[in-house]
Amino acid sequence: MSGIRVISGSARGRRLEQVSGSGTRPISDRAKEALFNIIGHDVVDSTMLDLFAGTGSVGVEALSRGASRVVFLDTNRKAVRTIRNNLQLTGFGNKCEIFQKDALTYLDDEPQEGFDFVYVAPPQYQGLWWETLLRVDKSPEWLNVNGWIIAQIHPSEFSEKTLRRLALIDRRRYGNTMLCFFAKED
Repeated sequence: MSGIRVISGSARGRRLEQVSGSGTRPISDRAKEALFNIIGHDVVDSTMLDLFAGTGSVGVEALSRGASRVVFLDTNRKAVRTIRNNLQLTGFGNKCEIFQKDALTYLDDEPQEGFDFVYVAPPQYQGLWWETLLRVDKSPEWLNVNGWIIAQIHPSEFSEKTLRRLALIDRRRYGNTMLCFFAKED
């Protein structure tokens, strides 16, 4: 991979650091651009929870495009350091919080705030994307009104499953990446 870059917005073209080792799988530029084309102008002044954040590329892209605040979570110390470095590089450190914490444990806590977007990009083939969805389904206060939870998974991981308070509203495939969009049921 030639590197991760910010595609659009105030930090457009900036190259981001990658996490050393093979523990993270950054989203491709193609899939990231498609994601933000789908989100569109709703990203402006939005809040995002970036779970299993890795490099922080998705949250940084949101900030570059006008998001007001992003909370990043990752358990990997190298990933947290990389996120900090990428935020310093792009100048967005004052618009975020970073936690070295397990995403599922974080979601088990009582929500202190809701988010417009919850981005989920866990390690593949472990069912963590579904476990994350179940926790948000149990406490939908994690999502603001009209908020979305977006899961980045390998297409082979996807299966139609039923949630009580969330519904699948769209899914898109970009090579080995599938983006699944969920919203609160009316």
